[in-house]
Amino acid sequence: MLHQPQQKTYLLAVSGGVDSMVLADLFQVSGFNFHIAHINYHLRNEDSNLDQKLVSDFCKQHQIPFHLYDVSQKDNQPENSIQNWARELRYRFFREIQQKENLDFLVTAHHLNDQLETFIINLSKASGIRGLSGIPQNENGIIRPLLDFSKDEIYEFAKENQIDFREDKSNQKTDYLRNKIRHKIIPELEKINSDFLNNFSKSINYINQAKDFINQSVDEKIEILKITSDENQIIIDKQTFSQESELIQYEILKRFGFNDDKEMQKFLTAQTGSSFYNSEFELIINRHELIFRQKSKVGNQKLEDSIILDIVGNEIVIPEHIKNEIKTFGNCFWKIDKNKIRLPLKLRKKQEGDLFFPIGMIGKKKISKFYKDEKLSILAKQKIWLLCDAEDRVLGVLPFRQDGRFSSSNIESLEIKI
Repeated sequence: MLHQPQQKTYLLAVSGGVDSMVLADLFQVSGFNFHIAHINYHLRNEDSNLDQKLVSDFCKQHQIPFHLYDVSQKDNQPENSIQNWARELRYRFFREIQQKENLDFLVTAHHLNDQLETFIINLSKASGIRGLSGIPQNENGIIRPLLDFSKDEIYEFAKENQIDFREDKSNQKTDYLRNKIRHKIIPELEKINSDFLNNFSKSINYINQAKDFINQSVDEKIEILKITSDENQIIIDKQTFSQESELIQYEILKRFGFNDDKEMQKFLTAQTGSSFYNSEFELIINRHELIFRQKSKVGNQKLEDSIILDIVGNEIVIPEHIKNEIKTFGNCFWKIDKNKIRLPLKLRKKQEGDLFFPIGMIGKKKISKFYKDEKLSILAKQKIWLLCDAEDRVLGVLPFRQDGRFSSSNIESLEIKI
């Protein structure tokens, strides 16, 4: 029997196959607090309905809450990539049930054979050590308690305990990559070594230990390379990063969602001010820094509208392409009091509510009102940059007017020349 703390609640994904029915039986005899979810894709005609009946009858017999998703035309089944479509549909359904019923964990019946198939698929994709470490037993609220057991062991357990299940005949086809690996590649490997699956189980354990070691090493490397960080961004030293091994570079970049090893050299050779994006982070290239900024932390501001600035000596360095854009409006030479600002400085576009204290004027003025007074066109407004410090205070509207609060005549001041 399985053992678990009774206060936890679970949602089991049960298809009716031997692995999921064994999982459901184990949870039932162990007294777990759980629900069962089943999806009828109607891909196998009456067989799909018989799968549903088996699972629903099991739930009725043991008084287990049963959740059914009955796929219909509204789900827009594609002609191709059916497996990806089905996976997205079922996990969306599972998460909806979890949220509605307040269930702690999703439990799936993945087993050792699934693990081997996934390993081979990831090996063909050059997916790195994370891909080669296979399917995790516990990650992102998904638990897979059967991962250490082979399909044969699960069949044997079902037979010994008289557990009813149904065979999915579509698994015998070789239309899909996973099925090709299952029926053509793995049998050949087992001919070479009859104990191949058990040896693979040991190997995947070693790989996971190596992955944990690398992850810890990468954490330590990031701390060494890190110049500064806050809740919005991490800034690391570009030169030191470039001296690390390709493995460490790849693993660090992958932490921030940049997992294409072909792109690494682009990051290191891109000109200052260049930006790269993925679904979670923006990577800003500075002369001496790599700035990883989290998208979800920046409110409504567009990430591509913000650039961290380098400082060489006392000069604030403006990227050439930005400087050329600013020059279309004029030139400026500003001196800024280093003691009144907080680094790093940045350029960004106007945000709602921005204001500053224009030098030579009395009191504060909203940036929007300043634009209006300058009679700037809509196109011109889109090209104008604000100079701001780390507290997001506006130090000036380039190249029009500096904020008088931060201006200085001191020789030790920071300078900006356009």
